[in-house]
Amino acid sequence: MKRIFLLFTFLLGFAQMRADEGMWLLMLIKRLNGVDMQKQGLKLTPEEIYSVNNSSLKDAIVSFGGFCTGEIVSDKGLIFTNHHCGYGAIAAASTPEKDYLKNGFWAMNQKDEFNSKDLYVRFLVRMDDATQRINSKLNENMSPADRKAVIDAETKAIQAENSENGKYTVVVKDFFNGNEFYYFVYQDYKDIRLVGAPPSALGKFGGDTDNWEWPRHTADFTVFRVYADAAGNPAEFKPTNVPLKPKHYLPVSLKGYKPGDFSMILGYPGRTNRYLTSYGIDQMVNKDYPAWVEASRLAMDVMKKYMDKDKTTQLAYASQYASVANYWKNRQGTIDAVKNNGTIADKEAIEKIYRDWSVQPNNESYDGVLEGIKAYYKQVSDRNVEKNYASILTRNTKYISLSYQLGSLLDAYALQDMKGRLAMKPKVEEAIKTAYESINTDLESEMITSMVKLYQSKVNPDVASKTIMDLDANNLAKMAASSIFANKTSATNFMMNPDRLKLDADPLSKIAKGIIADQKYSAERFVKVDDNFAKNNRLFLGGLMKAMPEKKFYPDANSTMRLTYGSIDTLPIRDDRNYFGVTDNYYTTMEGLVGKYKAGDEEFDLPQRVIALHNMKDYGQYADKAGYMPVNFLSNNDITGGNSGSPVIDGEGNLIGIAFDGNSEALSGDIVFEDKWQKTINVDIRFVLWTIDKYAGARRIVDELKLVRDENTPADTGKSKLKNVAPAKKKK
Repeated sequence: MKRIFLLFTFLLGFAQMRADEGMWLLMLIKRLNGVDMQKQGLKLTPEEIYSVNNSSLKDAIVSFGGFCTGEIVSDKGLIFTNHHCGYGAIAAASTPEKDYLKNGFWAMNQKDEFNSKDLYVRFLVRMDDATQRINSKLNENMSPADRKAVIDAETKAIQAENSENGKYTVVVKDFFNGNEFYYFVYQDYKDIRLVGAPPSALGKFGGDTDNWEWPRHTADFTVFRVYADAAGNPAEFKPTNVPLKPKHYLPVSLKGYKPGDFSMILGYPGRTNRYLTSYGIDQMVNKDYPAWVEASRLAMDVMKKYMDKDKTTQLAYASQYASVANYWKNRQGTIDAVKNNGTIADKEAIEKIYRDWSVQPNNESYDGVLEGIKAYYKQVSDRNVEKNYASILTRNTKYISLSYQLGSLLDAYALQDMKGRLAMKPKVEEAIKTAYESINTDLESEMITSMVKLYQSKVNPDVASKTIMDLDANNLAKMAASSIFANKTSATNFMMNPDRLKLDADPLSKIAKGIIADQKYSAERFVKVDDNFAKNNRLFLGGLMKAMPEKKFYPDANSTMRLTYGSIDTLPIRDDRNYFGVTDNYYTTMEGLVGKYKAGDEEFDLPQRVIALHNMKDYGQYADKAGYMPVNFLSNNDITGGNSGSPVIDGEGNLIGIAFDGNSEALSGDIVFEDKWQKTINVDIRFVLWTIDKYAGARRIVDELKLVRDENTPADTGKSKLKNVAPAKKKK
């Protein structure tokens, strides 16, 4: 299919920019400068990376749960991803008596692999270009509503043409701010089982203190397996399902690496905004993110207060707390990085180029666009701040989300006659049971009170939710206690005696419905402003690509599979960090891991077995040829959230690590690529295997893998020499 002008300029500039910048669509690899990748060390052909008709690397990469990435590493459907990606599944499998988050989980036999309810993985079958098809039916004189109607109609048609009667999930996405369109055909597998997870003292070593920081020393990985029916098709969980035989899986390299060695990452990066204007960045770092940071800090404090008191609450809120803490540090880090790196000034320089181009003859339709974008941010500044406070409030106040979601089910239940209620009752009972498994009512009473007070004190009343502003925050705990949704007992009592009038009058239900209505009103109030902004954004990027034909333009991340390539790379040594003897700053070792150990510390404690194995230098075949035990390493690949769990692959297509983080010096990376500072922090695959084999004694997992060695790979010494410290706890 012929490419439009935008893609033409996008390809022209490819060879003239840094190879490690950009998140590339796999379908375009053949049309990109593959020679440049090969010069850096790639030994594979484009067909071996992305193919529709033959197995290729893309067939070993999965979207993990829709929020992370995973990779298939055996012919029995074994999946590696990050510990923080599997965190929710591990927490859900845990109980106070069997705390798999704290102690780890290792299925020593296939029958012990634990069903991870509601988790799924998504394979990319193929993608294709729909730009010409959709753009041929669009023009800039269309109203936003007419434009949307055309896009929606074409999307439905594309989905119908490619889904094969529901066998595949088909997603149509816009790129370059709505200038291009592609569609993606996926196949989803829903029977995913937990195979192994290190204890949090390894999988989350360093906690919030080390998060986004280098040097790192953490075993941020988890092992799952995808199951299918006997024919290899997706199936709901059944004991009779069998491990999936994948089209492709990644061999695992024990050979190591050095600075300059080729590395590429395939995964599902969530969202970047690399073409955000200086006005948008100013709004983000001075208004939006400070609101997010403040509200998140408060939510974390409330959760931590109750998590520290009770083990059940700690497990129930562990995943939520970890997610909030991660974003809290990311947002604050982004604010700091933007200011330290001069990001706004860099954007202003690019915008000057655009302005100079837009006033030239024949470019009249692009003139004034930046002024329109600037005016937009002035109009919506307070509204955007409100959305950040409201987002943290509704995300973390379970009483609000629960009363809306469970309330809708109870309302439908109350509408039924006796026969209908009898049929619905098992579903309602299960929904109530699930809803209150993870709720501490005292925590939720304080959460709703604290978050509402913060919102009321910070949000401009002109753009605020009337429902929230009218609440008596000091009376919210009492209101919640009187609600149908106060606890499992009160919700069950309503199910036994349903009354729609009582449901309509319920205080929590009224708050939830009121907030939803207020959000809808706000969206309607700003719809014309937002529509005009979308058009200006589309024109700005389209014009910028024409104004800078020598520059490489790649599409922002939008949760579609991408490839980023670069090399193993270093960061400068900093005076304020301890590198534990490492002078070539691209890797860390077990010497550093044990060096950070603090007995009993929540973030830096370690299992005694790890320390004992290290003291004996019992590293086996997983040691580096220089003798040390590698832990984490750096590459200059371009990733973002959603890439967590992505494979780091060498030039021959072998797995060398698992990506899990970025670095604090470049936390502005979602809006600008900091070529000097931007790095990806990865778990060395040899440390992953050492943890599975030497620490946990789960050798059966390693035996599934295809290991790649060279003459420098240490010999396989078999079982651990350590006798006086028990292996990791096995599943009983």
